[in-house]
Amino acid sequence: MNVLFAASEAVPFVKSGGLADVIGSLPRALKEQNVDVRVILPKYADISQELRAQMRHVAEFRVYVGWRNQYCGLEELVQDGITFYFIDNEFYFNRTGIYGYGDDAERFVFFSRAVCEAVQFMEGFVPAIIHCHDWQTGLVPFILKAHYHHIPMYQAIRTVFTIHNLKYQGHFSQELLQDLLGVGDEYFQKEGLEFYGGGSCMKGGLIYSDSITTVSRTYAEEIQMPYYGEQLDGVLRARSGDLQGIVNGIDNDYFDPMKDPYVAVKYRNALGKKRQNKVKLQQELGLTEDADIPMIGLVSRLVEQKGVDLITYILDEMLHDNIQLVLLGAGDWKYEMAFKDAAYRHPGKLSANIRFEEGLAHRIYASSDMFLMPSQFEPCGLGQLIALRYRTVPIVRETGGLKDTVVPYNEITGEGTGFSFANYNAHELLFTVQRAVQAYHQPEVWNTLIGNISKTDFGWGQAAKEYQELYRSLIPAKVIG
Repeated sequence: MNVLFAASEAVPFVKSGGLADVIGSLPRALKEQNVDVRVILPKYADISQELRAQMRHVAEFRVYVGWRNQYCGLEELVQDGITFYFIDNEFYFNRTGIYGYGDDAERFVFFSRAVCEAVQFMEGFVPAIIHCHDWQTGLVPFILKAHYHHIPMYQAIRTVFTIHNLKYQGHFSQELLQDLLGVGDEYFQKEGLEFYGGGSCMKGGLIYSDSITTVSRTYAEEIQMPYYGEQLDGVLRARSGDLQGIVNGIDNDYFDPMKDPYVAVKYRNALGKKRQNKVKLQQELGLTEDADIPMIGLVSRLVEQKGVDLITYILDEMLHDNIQLVLLGAGDWKYEMAFKDAAYRHPGKLSANIRFEEGLAHRIYASSDMFLMPSQFEPCGLGQLIALRYRTVPIVRETGGLKDTVVPYNEITGEGTGFSFANYNAHELLFTVQRAVQAYHQPEVWNTLIGNISKTDFGWGQAAKEYQELYRSLIPAKVIG
């Protein structure tokens, strides 16, 4: 079975968020299940010169963007056993950064059209499925139906569209998208690309793909309701029969406290060794050195979605107890300043690292006793999965993938892998943190929690199996072979 992933980012080439981790690791898990998965990306300037030098030129062709007839190069590189294709156009992609340009509509319409065109030039590979990810490739299913349906080799191709975060939709004016796509008013009706007087790339994926997935079962249910649906809940309810939630995984080889090069003391379930890492991190960050102080980690973008407003509201009350909080992340200025100010008021108890640093992130996972994720909404979340891998107890709000992957601790039965709260309320968060800290000071309870966590596995195996089953349901048996 041949599957082409179309996405705007992937590790190790370029990354702005969790999407890149998914596109970098899920294809390898699918390959282990005998799916020939290849990935197509823009050839950004931010891709390292070392990787760019390894790319092989495959073909060049022209791509229509409205009335414009633009050059497009197709390049190829095999990385970790996976074939990656790159769409080359220096005008659109030879720039610093991935997103945030005034012509992003044109850049990603070009990329989506180039993906469709490139299928003809992939040597020895014709995809049965094109699997599109987030709004940047949301127009691929539409373009296939509007411009390529009459070509025999395209007629058997099926499309899957995955929502990684419904909040980011690629909204542009109707006039601009019509011009770039070269289509008439008939495609901008309520049942098409039209979105409150404009156009939506995300909606294109939802309307025109053969199947829709998102990254957790609970999020698939939530986004069909107005509160979480970002004004697309009606479309999602209409297509609920084609919508499926598949929980993301993590790369167990990369996130492994027994082999992690960023972690000083390697461990698996040995809490004594984990606490040695805590003391080393306390020394590194200038916190009070004491292996018995419960340490809470927070690695996050500092934005409202992540529940940061709840944390800042109860920060002083939380730090009144004998705990430490280690933060790594950047985002909204008001949150950055709130944490910096709190660190000044609570020396030795709060370390506010306003940046992102991969090595420090790993050391926080490995050193912390608890990990904080009180998200307002969370399609899947990777932080809690990494925390579980490092035997760090998650404290989460019951939403999206957090609800699907963290089992609330039950004092009576001893079941559970973390602590959770339901309502988006700062003091519910505070009480949940305090409950987790109390459990930490009861060795028998804490050892039970760690034992439960040690039985979990959030590698990509199960998700890959579910995706494979989905692909098989979409294509005829004779095509699968």
